[in-house]
Amino acid sequence: MDLRLSDEQKMVQKTIRKFVENELIPLENEVLRNEIAGKPSLPEGKLIELQEKAKKAGFWGINTPVEFGGADLGQMMMAIVLMEVSKTFVPFSFGGSADNILYYGNEEQKKKYLIPTINGEKKSCFAMTEPGAGSDTRNIKMTAIKDGNEWVLNGEKTFITGGNDADFVMVIAVTDKELHQETGTEGVTCFIVDRSMGWKSEYINTMGEWGPAGLVFDNVRVPEENILGEVHGGYKLGLEWIGFARWIVGARAVGSSERLLQMAIDYAKERVTFGKPIAERQAIQWQIADSAVEIEAARWLVLNAAYTLDHGEDNRHLASMAKLYGANMGNRVVDRVLQIHGGMGYTKELPIERWYREARLWRIYDGTDEIQRMIISRNLIKGHVKLGQFL
Repeated sequence: MDLRLSDEQKMVQKTIRKFVENELIPLENEVLRNEIAGKPSLPEGKLIELQEKAKKAGFWGINTPVEFGGADLGQMMMAIVLMEVSKTFVPFSFGGSADNILYYGNEEQKKKYLIPTINGEKKSCFAMTEPGAGSDTRNIKMTAIKDGNEWVLNGEKTFITGGNDADFVMVIAVTDKELHQETGTEGVTCFIVDRSMGWKSEYINTMGEWGPAGLVFDNVRVPEENILGEVHGGYKLGLEWIGFARWIVGARAVGSSERLLQMAIDYAKERVTFGKPIAERQAIQWQIADSAVEIEAARWLVLNAAYTLDHGEDNRHLASMAKLYGANMGNRVVDRVLQIHGGMGYTKELPIERWYREARLWRIYDGTDEIQRMIISRNLIKGHVKLGQFL
């Protein structure tokens, strides 16, 4: 096994790192000031300006197939890029991409929704979570009832990322109550629903930067042609969307933690107590050592999940492991880094407290710690996965 990055991957890593250092990190103080003042993180148009700079550097549609104008760099490269971009909390995403399940649309849906999303003309979101249903899909209450050539949707979704700005939503609704109650997974369908069709969104305030939406559907009529995939086939699409998102949480945790640990190392060398730098204190050294080991462990879990996906293999088990370990690792590291910085780490003069708030979310969205543990243990107990299988 060759676990080293290729020359091409190292070049991409170096280029992205330079972009983050030169274009994004200098914006951090402004983002912090805007958050305190209750303003948007980035001024209007700044994200597009940054995306254009990235596009000129060759980073547009990183994960998008070439036929749709993307670079199609693969999941390993995606992981490398995300780890670098996550070394800053400045909200940035490379343009030219779309939700993975949109590629399952028919030709008309690709023309109407996929391509405009890739081109930045439309924004999308995915909605499955409800006030009483998260990973437990059996409790989904939103219904879709057939009426002629249309389906009538009623219900609520909550904690939907991007729901406040989306032009359309890919939403999961129950289309066969009996089948759904019997199986817990079947009898649900995915619909593409334009905002103009009548659904409404409401901003949900949170302790961190993430500002999800609550969505309300009140007799929203959706044409038959807006079914994504097959009728009653929505659960499979939902799993694919969530599965892709899970290992990405691990990648973000690795990048953020690496930056934070470097801040702690630099500070420990400078901070002097009782006549010597705290870097010479065993208590500090052990926190640095433990953090470094855990970051590397999470990095390889993420890269293995990405590598497996690149080779056409089922990576859901590895994605859950990368998400579970990466999210918890990130929480431990930011807590240690704040402790090393003492009172200064708790102030808004440094970005540590902001990352502290953001990191706590990693253990909740896209499947909680408890759900990941359930998935991992179930796979092993039922024999779906063998120990050491992914070597």
